[in-house]
Amino acid sequence: MFDREKLSVQQPEKEALLTRVIEMLRTIYDPEIPVNIYDLGLIYDLDVQPSGMVRVRMTLTTPNCPVAQSFPGTVQDRVLCVPGVSDVQVELVWEPLWSREHMTEAARLQLGLM
Repeated sequence: MFDREKLSVQQPEKEALLTRVIEMLRTIYDPEIPVNIYDLGLIYDLDVQPSGMVRVRMTLTTPNCPVAQSFPGTVQDRVLCVPGVSDVQVELVWEPLWSREHMTEAARLQLGLM
């Protein structure tokens, strides 16, 4: 049975957890570009559950990135440090390919691309 009271309590908690996860992602920098991975547009999907389960779909700027094998583990370890996160699954994807259009305006400005 659908429990509206439970949902209304969980939604603010979910939003707060999502905010903390994004804050953590903004502390992780691409090894070749001095911009955090969130504003760089490397995070394609972020699913945060009230239970603390976080799923991240991400890419890298290039499949030939020297940290392609280790970087998803780095992201997983850092997100696991966020209070309220119980588990993290990071999926590295290559579709669609990353491009500058994925970057936030602030990131493009920081890199002098505007």
